[in-house]
Amino acid sequence: SSRQNQQILAVEEVVENKDAIESANFGKISEFESENKVSSRQNQENLKVSENLPLPHSPLPPLPIWKDELYLEFHRGCYTTRADQKRQNRRCEELLYQAELLSSISTICTGAVYPKSELETAWKQVLFNQFHDILPGSAIAQVYVDANLAFAEADRTCREIMAKSLEAIAAQISLPSPPQPDAQPILIFNPLNWLRSEVVAVPIPDSAAETWQIYDCSGQRLATQISRVDRPEPQFTLLFLVNNLPAVGYRVFWLCRAEAETLENSLPPTQKLLQIDLAQVTNNLTPKLAVCQETHFETERKVLENEFIRATVDCETGNLSSIWDKVNHREVLNTFGGDRLQAFSDSGQYWDAWNIDPNYQKHQLPSPLLKDISWVEQGEVRQSLRVTRQIGKSMFCQDYIVDIGSPLLKIKTVVDWQETHVLIKTAFGLNQSANFATCEIPCGTIDRPTQPQTAAEKAKWEVPILRWVDISNDGFGVSLLNDCKYGCDFQPNQLRLTLLRGSTWPDELADIGIHEFTYAVYPHSGNWQNAGTVRRGYELNLPSLVQVFPQLGENCHKTLPTVGKFLDLSADNLVLMAFKQSEDDANFWIVRCYESEGKQAVLELDGDLGLAIVRPVDLLEKSANSPQKSDDGRSLKISPWKIVSLAVNRYCTIQQTVKS
Repeated sequence: SSRQNQQILAVEEVVENKDAIESANFGKISEFESENKVSSRQNQENLKVSENLPLPHSPLPPLPIWKDELYLEFHRGCYTTRADQKRQNRRCEELLYQAELLSSISTICTGAVYPKSELETAWKQVLFNQFHDILPGSAIAQVYVDANLAFAEADRTCREIMAKSLEAIAAQISLPSPPQPDAQPILIFNPLNWLRSEVVAVPIPDSAAETWQIYDCSGQRLATQISRVDRPEPQFTLLFLVNNLPAVGYRVFWLCRAEAETLENSLPPTQKLLQIDLAQVTNNLTPKLAVCQETHFETERKVLENEFIRATVDCETGNLSSIWDKVNHREVLNTFGGDRLQAFSDSGQYWDAWNIDPNYQKHQLPSPLLKDISWVEQGEVRQSLRVTRQIGKSMFCQDYIVDIGSPLLKIKTVVDWQETHVLIKTAFGLNQSANFATCEIPCGTIDRPTQPQTAAEKAKWEVPILRWVDISNDGFGVSLLNDCKYGCDFQPNQLRLTLLRGSTWPDELADIGIHEFTYAVYPHSGNWQNAGTVRRGYELNLPSLVQVFPQLGENCHKTLPTVGKFLDLSADNLVLMAFKQSEDDANFWIVRCYESEGKQAVLELDGDLGLAIVRPVDLLEKSANSPQKSDDGRSLKISPWKIVSLAVNRYCTIQQTVKS
């Protein structure tokens, strides 16, 4: 009992001490708060006084100005590591643009429901994957299992939206009489906001044993060529040139089956150029195409040629030994040649996936081993030469492609990559010299020196680009385009594109496996602005869409013509970035574009949708201060490099609103 009383007294003493401490602390806190309030009032009074003080007699020294990019001198490897993520990201961004574009047109023209929630989900999936360390390629392996699922789902969603939208648009086209009763209409759609011409590939419904023809809607038969695509699975296609495809528009053609004998007797000699060796088709998954006696191509010289360029391939190395510009009458490459694959030992500096070894160029590996050179196609529409080379345990299969009507030499590449701590670049030695290279960046360009002088310039031995890099001087230039590569370097007379790396940490199998990508050489007169390099870069990344439909029934109540132009911005230097439904009001649409050449532009809305500007908006689609639109709402002046978003509506809807 005595011990219990002592414990109770001890507890009471502790409680009393605690209360005393808390009381003292509360007093100190109150005192501090009181002093702080007084200090705050004094500061406010001092601030009011300081506002009335006269300015100093001598001006303050100006702050330094940094007029250049904020270049990070580490993590240069992130432009290239996990190339599959870069490719999927580029593809999904392009698909989202096209899905929004087509669904908007479909909703306006056909009354279809705009897939807002599906698009929002797909956007969030893609944007989440742009977080570091996912898109830079510096995450652990499990991250990419999840990222690939998200990319695949976004890809599937966009393609489904695009297919439904194209079908709805096609159903509104009033078709002329077909050249044959069983002819199938083909819709070729251009997702870009300028007139373009290009070779397209139409899937052949049955097999290559049949002969197929393409007619335009005036009944004219077009030059065609049978081609074979082996990935993702073997399929035959029919190639033909589509001329003057309207801005954000389409043309309709007819796919017809014909008897081979009838076609053979009716075609001019140049149309007999290509035939399929059916025995090779049966016995070989990658058949060679037999060339008839009429051909004028000297196949043993390994020369690809069209009306713009003549490219020669070195039969000992597989490199390009010459690209002759037939328009400007000059050689593009110097004696170094082009598409020279260069391998380097790359230890990854401090962080393997993030960094490239600064001394990688001192550790160049042996040149690739040429395994095979063979013709894939030698037709009137397309020529394609396949070069297979080996680097270490890895195989590079590259198709040099020249299409009729195109000034580009495309290099379509499939790689089975099995290397670790190896860096691969493709190099092009140019028959000219320039003090700087122009690189595309999002919604603009940047000039970077080819002969660095300062420490900051010398640190930029690997730089990021978007769709292209260009060297131009003395009225001539060369652009190197790509469809999913970002790392690059250059010298006064050389361009190099970084293709692959072999990092092993934090993912030991980061880039091991199959890779597919395309890059292209574009020789041109003038500078990149005169040559339309921005457009060529977009065209490589966004080919025209091809959709084959069955007969679409009677033409009653169909309002669209066989050639249509939905949306034209009417300025060569404006690029459409988005055409979508407004987030807040389904009665309005958002047009977003940017000026791409550093010059003033005048936007004028044109096209079959009959759109007019309601008001400029910001990126959140709220009303924004901007140059005034014209009285009719069709035009707007845009400053150099400016990104502009506009709320638009159909002109007839606006007129009805004004009248009411």
